[in-house]
Amino acid sequence: MSGKRLSLFALTLLAACAGESPDRMAADSLSRDLQRAPVDSSAVLSDSAPAAPEAPKPVATKPKPKPAPKPAAAPKPAPAPLALASGTVIVTAVDQEIHSRVNKAGETITTTVSSDVTDSQGRVVIPVGSRVTMTISEIHESENKGDKTGKLTLTPTEVAIAGRTYPIVASAEALDRQLQDRKTNAGDVAKVGAGTAAGALVGRVIGGNTKGAVIGGIIGGAVGAQRAVETQDRDVVVPAGSRVQLRLQSGLVI
Repeated sequence: MSGKRLSLFALTLLAACAGESPDRMAADSLSRDLQRAPVDSSAVLSDSAPAAPEAPKPVATKPKPKPAPKPAAAPKPAPAPLALASGTVIVTAVDQEIHSRVNKAGETITTTVSSDVTDSQGRVVIPVGSRVTMTISEIHESENKGDKTGKLTLTPTEVAIAGRTYPIVASAEALDRQLQDRKTNAGDVAKVGAGTAAGALVGRVIGGNTKGAVIGGIIGGAVGAQRAVETQDRDVVVPAGSRVQLRLQSGLVI
């Protein structure tokens, strides 16, 4: 009560100062007291921090389907083997000289491929530098000037490519060769010996006496000497580096 009295007294003083009546001021004070919200003094105050909000529960998601595996690519077909058809030409060069006075039938010689040999697709089957082995099947000097080549037959047997050998069936179609004259020897004279005797016989018939026979013999001898020159042996020679052209008689597969 003493508190209210003091309040009224204070209001009265204020009203006196402000020129308002004490009753009106008391009414305003009472109105304000009524508008104040009641305070619950029995409430227990808590100093603890407010509880943290609960974390949102994870939303279950469906796993994405795995992409279907791509179909495996079809394996590439293996490349066709390297091969040469029958009739393919192979150009080579002789590695060492061939001479009819030195070499004999049955011996082997080698030639070197001069240029790449390719198949129908342009792939190199026999590279330049490969070696071809050949057998001397026949070799013989020329026995007269009418024989322009003598006799020399080479038979290819195998080709070596990158360290491996492959049998081949081929013929040597073109062969650069030359003939070298030998000096007239006893064999050449023997070839024309009968011609000399025939000359002497003709001389006797023509001359009818010894002188005629001598003349005939001289003439026959001269003819025989010329024949000896014409029939002298000439050696078949193939110098090293000479061209030998081969032609396959059957296919070759590497």
